[in-house]
Amino acid sequence: MLQRTTAFALFLSLISCQEEAKDTNPPLDVNYEKIVLDNGLNVIFHIDKSDPVVAVSLTAHVGSAREKTGRTGFAHLFEHLLFLESENLGKGGLDQMSARIGGSGANGSTNRDRTNYYQTVPKNALEKMIWAEADKLGWFINTVTEPVLAKEKQVVKNEKRQRVDNQPYGHTYYVANKNLYPSGHPYNWQVIGSLEDLQNATLDDVKEFYAKWYTPNNVTLVIAGDFDLAQTKTWVKKYFNEIPSGDPISPINPQPATLDSTIKVYHEDNFANLPELTLIWPTVEIYHPDSYALEVLSNYLSQGKSAPLYQVLVEDKKLTSNTKMYNYNAELAGELYLNVTGFDQIDLDDVLLAINEGFEKFGKEGISDQDLIRIKAQQEADFYGSISSVVAKSFYLAQYNIFADDPGFISRDLQQTLQVTKSDVQRVYEKYIKGKPFVATSFVPKGQLDLALKNSKKAEVVEETISQGAEETFDSSIEATYEKTPSTFDRSIEPPYGETPKITPPTVWNTVLTNGLQVYGIKNNEVPVVDFNLIIKGGQSLETSDNLGVANLVAGLLTKGTANKTPQELEEEIELLGATLDISAQKESIRISGSTLAKNFEQTIALVEEVIVSPRWDEKELALYKQEVISWIQQDAASPGKIADNQFDSLFYGEGHILSNNLFGTAASIESLNMDDLKAYYQLLSSANTTMHVVGDISQSSVQTALQPMVVSWPTKAVNIPDLPTLDTPKKSTVFFYDVPGAKQSHLRLGYPSLSSLDKDYFPAKVMNYLLGASGFASRLTQQLRETKGYTYHADSEFQGGLNKGPFLVYCSVRSNVTLESLEVIKQILENYGESFSNEDLLTTKSSMVKGNARAFETASAKLRMLENISTYGWSTDYVLQQGQIVENMTLDEIKSLADNYLKSDQMIWLVVGDAKTQMDRLSELGFGTPILLNEKSEVMMSSK
Repeated sequence: MLQRTTAFALFLSLISCQEEAKDTNPPLDVNYEKIVLDNGLNVIFHIDKSDPVVAVSLTAHVGSAREKTGRTGFAHLFEHLLFLESENLGKGGLDQMSARIGGSGANGSTNRDRTNYYQTVPKNALEKMIWAEADKLGWFINTVTEPVLAKEKQVVKNEKRQRVDNQPYGHTYYVANKNLYPSGHPYNWQVIGSLEDLQNATLDDVKEFYAKWYTPNNVTLVIAGDFDLAQTKTWVKKYFNEIPSGDPISPINPQPATLDSTIKVYHEDNFANLPELTLIWPTVEIYHPDSYALEVLSNYLSQGKSAPLYQVLVEDKKLTSNTKMYNYNAELAGELYLNVTGFDQIDLDDVLLAINEGFEKFGKEGISDQDLIRIKAQQEADFYGSISSVVAKSFYLAQYNIFADDPGFISRDLQQTLQVTKSDVQRVYEKYIKGKPFVATSFVPKGQLDLALKNSKKAEVVEETISQGAEETFDSSIEATYEKTPSTFDRSIEPPYGETPKITPPTVWNTVLTNGLQVYGIKNNEVPVVDFNLIIKGGQSLETSDNLGVANLVAGLLTKGTANKTPQELEEEIELLGATLDISAQKESIRISGSTLAKNFEQTIALVEEVIVSPRWDEKELALYKQEVISWIQQDAASPGKIADNQFDSLFYGEGHILSNNLFGTAASIESLNMDDLKAYYQLLSSANTTMHVVGDISQSSVQTALQPMVVSWPTKAVNIPDLPTLDTPKKSTVFFYDVPGAKQSHLRLGYPSLSSLDKDYFPAKVMNYLLGASGFASRLTQQLRETKGYTYHADSEFQGGLNKGPFLVYCSVRSNVTLESLEVIKQILENYGESFSNEDLLTTKSSMVKGNARAFETASAKLRMLENISTYGWSTDYVLQQGQIVENMTLDEIKSLADNYLKSDQMIWLVVGDAKTQMDRLSELGFGTPILLNEKSEVMMSSK
């Protein structure tokens, strides 16, 4: 969160409409202090006392660009290893410690040029985190063994399969970079690396990498939040000072890509149902003066109703539902991407012709004053939103320190965006795009090569072959033997907790307006921003079998103009306010979400009112949106993860239940719906069934004043929300399989109708589930499936709750050739969880969940969730403290009883989405009968109910 008085001075005023006028807003100001230890470690401190939490992030200036040829993916693999263990932190590393101290979950990320590690913890655990981060940096390498390395290779390869190999268009960046950058260029390969290179990594590689790059003189430590500066400096020096500096590291100069001619390549994508064209132009490195104008240019060309590419490709030619363009800048070079997913059977040559037409339109007309103002307002608001937590601020401070050599560059960075002029935008278009060569990738469905750009060459994409028993085995439990790295004091002693922070829930106000609209709010003046939502009961639950998908169509069309504003006029007014507005259909509600600068709240709410009470009902927009939704349905039908979610809903709710259907409907149902159908559904939206939640720098009286016009324009009316059918627990487990031929992973969804959020056992069951699958990398499921077996990237479980029975759900994706083995592990964990739950597990659960309440109100989104829980379930305003007391009072016997009652492995839906040819028949060994193949049944009625 932002410190109100000294952390950030946030100002937004619309810039002059003079073309070359420079923005005169005061610069963004961040209080920070930077020190450099004798060993070269850069340390940045940022004090923010708005919440009793502290973020600690450690960033090494090394990413995939510093890897050796033949060892691609190594920087990312190393990121994984650094979490596992260190000499004094012990097995489980930060993951296990996080589960004890109430941290938000230790995590990290790797990109081309840096690797970071981060966590937000209660303020009384700060010394523990400093101790742990120092241990990773100076006392780590001896703990890495061959079995540990072998296991983590499998985890990273699973991550690659999940994010790249098993996704529609997943190989796009690989193909783009291979053709944009020559062999040997540091950006020629992907951060995730290749499966072959990952497998070839050796223990000597790990040690060499650590010795060269993980030295204090190549690392930045950021501590941001509520802490005592003098004491924290003492701790940092105590734990980090004696780590020796490494060899000097020479900087790498920018190496922008150059193209002599346009390159066209194609790939037949096993997971794609629609053709997709991506164009990539070489641009500039991060913080280059031209990067800011390129950001504005890419936004203007592709986003919104006034965008030239949108007008030509979407509205005029009807080739796609949207266009996406963005500028990606890294330390050594930059790339400008234009991505268009065509409708079914669209020839990508037609898409390219339309793109060129859009560019010609821009070349003649340029960008208007109002559009430049609009885009800047939106980018400034987005920037403020991106730094709304202490951990986010720690990312920025480290990023600027490493790549701009100045943590304070945060102020100049935003100013450079605000100072972009119309001539800057035109200049970068002509310099980097107009008539310039590019890389074009055509990704088309199998058997549809005729849709690829003419004269394209086949892209080199390595596809993994599924083979049983192909992966090496390992025993990651083998303890490393080594001589401990010396220290001037005993580092094996974990530092104590500091004083327990007082947790004070924010003050909540609520009122009911005369039209029945209920309003709940929290005043929070840390930043001049207001976040809000309106939740209208109904959603998909008000549909029938004759109008499937109508709720989503209504939600989408409400933002397509009003009776008095064209779609473009509405869009521009919202963005000129520095606001956002999104409307979506949920299973049991229509949700209107928004954010705006506090000074513009009344104007923003006036637009929300107009959207709700005066829809435009534009036939042209309906036709466009229907085609867009059908495109989504077609894309989801090729994504294994989306298939798994939709198929689980179908099985969970059962035949005839309205919520068993895809929220988008079907292609046939969308085609059949007309404007009268939408208007009929719209009549079911009532202020009497609506609750509004408001969080930000605004008083209750100001909110009520802003809402008064809506009281008159949206009068109350009675709309009955039907009770949904009761869901029964299956009498026995059944295995279902959905075939995705050639799938590199199997998506698993296991669950059954369990508890509503109003059930007395709901929260206690969540406590019981914490160590099972809700505690991140420390959970039983992840520890067994990932850390012990190397089968998956991560695994989770949860009691979803809701006003009606929600599912108990276990979900993950696993390496295809261990599908049965993974299910057997999950089954065993569920069956033995209660019996194996120990007093130590109970203490860990209590410590983590109670201490974690310090983070319960940190962000605006967390406060909104709190308000939703209060309004939806009737919970008290201090329910977080009450739940903390429930955790404190839980006994081991209660945990065991809850596990026995609610972990029903023999009364569940066991759904697998994967390669049936190699995996389906094996699943009979689970003991739940012969799997049912869902592809052969459009509707499956569960005989087990």
